[in-house]
Amino acid sequence: MTIFPPDPDFEALRLELARLRAARGWSYDGLAARSGLARRTLIEIGQGRTIGTLKTWHALVHTLSTPLDEFFFTLCNGHEPPSKTDD
Repeated sequence: MTIFPPDPDFEALRLELARLRAARGWSYDGLAARSGLARRTLIEIGQGRTIGTLKTWHALVHTLSTPLDEFFFTLCNGHEPPSKTDD
Protein backbone atom coordinates (compact mmCIF):
# COMPACT_ATOMS: atom_id res chain seq x y z
CA MET A 1 0.00 0.00 0.00
CA THR A 2 1.34 3.41 -0.97
CA ILE A 3 0.78 6.30 1.39
CA PHE A 4 0.92 9.70 -0.28
CA PRO A 5 1.87 12.84 1.63
CA PRO A 6 -0.74 15.58 2.09
CA ASP A 7 -1.05 18.16 -0.68
CA PRO A 8 1.22 21.18 -0.17
CA ASP A 9 -0.48 24.51 0.46
CA PHE A 10 0.94 26.60 -2.36
CA GLU A 11 -1.51 29.42 -1.59
CA ALA A 12 0.03 29.77 1.88
CA LEU A 13 3.49 29.84 0.31
CA ARG A 14 2.44 32.63 -2.09
CA LEU A 15 0.91 34.57 0.80
CA GLU A 16 4.13 34.23 2.79
CA LEU A 17 6.10 35.55 -0.17
CA ALA A 18 3.72 38.51 -0.44
CA ARG A 19 3.97 39.14 3.31
CA LEU A 20 7.76 39.13 3.30
CA ARG A 21 7.92 41.36 0.22
CA ALA A 22 5.45 43.83 1.74
CA ALA A 23 7.27 43.85 5.10
CA ARG A 24 10.34 45.11 3.26
CA GLY A 25 8.35 47.62 1.24
CA TRP A 26 9.48 46.04 -2.03
CA SER A 27 7.48 46.09 -5.23
CA TYR A 28 7.73 43.27 -7.74
CA ASP A 29 10.29 45.44 -9.55
CA GLY A 30 12.32 45.82 -6.36
CA LEU A 31 12.27 42.11 -5.61
CA ALA A 32 13.17 41.31 -9.22
CA ALA A 33 16.14 43.70 -9.15
CA ARG A 34 17.42 42.27 -5.87
CA SER A 35 16.90 38.60 -6.73
CA GLY A 36 17.89 38.61 -10.39
CA LEU A 37 14.55 37.00 -11.27
CA ALA A 38 12.21 38.26 -13.96
CA ARG A 39 9.40 40.52 -12.79
CA ARG A 40 6.96 38.44 -14.87
CA THR A 41 8.04 35.27 -13.00
CA LEU A 42 7.40 36.92 -9.65
CA ILE A 43 3.98 38.18 -10.73
CA GLU A 44 2.99 34.76 -12.06
CA ILE A 45 4.03 33.11 -8.79
CA GLY A 46 2.23 35.79 -6.79
CA GLN A 47 -0.96 35.31 -8.79
CA GLY A 48 -0.81 31.52 -8.62
CA ARG A 49 -0.26 30.96 -12.33
CA THR A 50 2.93 29.00 -11.72
CA ILE A 51 4.60 27.29 -8.81
CA GLY A 52 8.13 28.30 -9.77
CA THR A 53 11.26 26.20 -9.75
CA LEU A 54 13.39 25.21 -6.81
CA LYS A 55 16.09 27.51 -8.19
CA THR A 56 13.59 30.41 -8.17
CA TRP A 57 12.54 29.77 -4.57
CA HIS A 58 16.17 29.38 -3.53
CA ALA A 59 16.91 32.83 -4.97
CA LEU A 60 13.88 34.27 -3.19
CA VAL A 61 14.70 32.95 0.28
CA HIS A 62 18.26 34.25 -0.03
CA THR A 63 17.06 37.64 -1.26
CA LEU A 64 14.53 37.85 1.56
CA SER A 65 17.10 36.61 4.13
CA THR A 66 14.67 33.97 5.31
CA PRO A 67 15.71 30.46 6.39
CA LEU A 68 14.63 27.92 3.79
CA ASP A 69 12.96 25.59 6.29
CA GLU A 70 10.95 28.40 7.90
CA PHE A 71 9.78 29.68 4.54
CA PHE A 72 8.76 26.29 3.19
CA PHE A 73 7.09 25.34 6.48
CA THR A 74 4.04 27.18 5.13
CA LEU A 75 3.58 24.36 2.59
CA CYS A 76 2.41 22.21 5.51
CA ASN A 77 -0.37 24.63 6.43
CA GLY A 78 -3.33 22.50 7.57
CA HIS A 79 -1.35 19.35 8.33
CA GLU A 80 1.58 18.25 10.44
CA PRO A 81 4.97 18.59 8.77
CA PRO A 82 7.17 15.49 8.67
CA SER A 83 9.02 14.85 11.91
CA LYS A 84 12.70 14.11 12.18
CA THR A 85 13.54 10.55 13.07
CA ASP A 86 16.70 8.87 14.25
CA ASP A 87 16.58 6.18 11.54
